[in-house]
Amino acid sequence: MTASMHAAHLAQLNVATLLHPFDDPRMAPFVEMLDPVNAAADDAPGFVWRLVEEGAADATGLRPAGEDVVVNLSVWQTQEALWDFSYRSGHLEVMRRRREWFERHVQAHLVLWWVPAGHRPTVAEALERLDGLRTHGPSPRAFTFTSAYTAAEAAQHLQPVPSAQPEPAAGA
Repeated sequence: MTASMHAAHLAQLNVATLLHPFDDPRMAPFVEMLDPVNAAADDAPGFVWRLVEEGAADATGLRPAGEDVVVNLSVWQTQEALWDFSYRSGHLEVMRRRREWFERHVQAHLVLWWVPAGHRPTVAEALERLDGLRTHGPSPRAFTFTSAYTAAEAAQHLQPVPSAQPEPAAGA
């Protein structure tokens, strides 16, 4: 692949509102699927990074969108890699059963956007993209699988990666 093909990666955030507290027995099947699904993501072709709470195996303890809302934030090399993981792996079983554990969404719950390769989006950045999608609809800045934009179309919306400070010259 060329360097330009690696210039951008696809970030994704999805949020889900819990029907029951995490320690409720009705949530046990979902909780039991977390480790295997996260391990499958980590090993999936095209996977780059996922948000994990410090000292934990996942991000389910983080609640930046509300006490009853869980977030999933990850980065993938391509949209196809994320699609394949989401809809052609064990992750699909979780999606099929989501109504057992999560409220039905009334507004957008998934947002995709392109980031420079190497950039790790913050939760605040991700929530801002989701808010933009909800407020303004799909655009190259924030979109969904059904309203996707290419990295080239979104180039002006890529978050800049802070550049490293140059090393001082020897003897300076």
